[in-house]
Amino acid sequence: MSCFETSTFLKNPQVFKTEVFIEAVKKFNWEYEIKSDNEVVVTKIPNTNLHGEYAIKIKNGTVTYNSYYLKNGKELIKELQSEFFVLNVEYAKKTILTEFESVGFSLKKDYDFEPNEEVKEKFFMVGYSKLENEDEKRTEIEFSILKDGTIISDSNYIPYDVHELADKAMEGIEKAFGNTRREGIEIKRKEIPVRYKNKSYCSASNKIIAKN
Repeated sequence: MSCFETSTFLKNPQVFKTEVFIEAVKKFNWEYEIKSDNEVVVTKIPNTNLHGEYAIKIKNGTVTYNSYYLKNGKELIKELQSEFFVLNVEYAKKTILTEFESVGFSLKKDYDFEPNEEVKEKFFMVGYSKLENEDEKRTEIEFSILKDGTIISDSNYIPYDVHELADKAMEGIEKAFGNTRREGIEIKRKEIPVRYKNKSYCSASNKIIAKN
């Protein structure tokens, strides 16, 4: 996590936390069976004939589909994929909240935001610096979630100690999503305003540099 940065987290659709997967499945009214702590099987999807076989299963965080019975037609596959877009959005939001709240950030809703075809969620995670000489203790990091579960974060100035907490949370999101951000591709630096160039900030190499 850097000051004055935008980051994109691309969701690997095969990586899920089991407990989040179960919550999402419940909302879709799909029938499921818990095989073990690490394996859950979706046994029935409305209007789909599975001939007694499973539809989808998650095992050790990896989601797989029953390609034999779910390849009956492109429309069926598209319908299933559209449901997973919804699931991905929910998974993305839960992941952000879990990782940032675990390091002391809190949620701030964006009451002016209205979901649209492309962007389904927008909110802020708020953190506070404990540095005595810090004159801008409050930090807001904006998060947008696109229709397929992609996360886009946007940050401005972040105090040194809040940096470290945000770094940990962002690493947790990467791990949960199964994809690593790349400098200059998913991670893009914004120009640092003159007033902040003598304060703490992250360099282009993503290394925290403390300035007094």
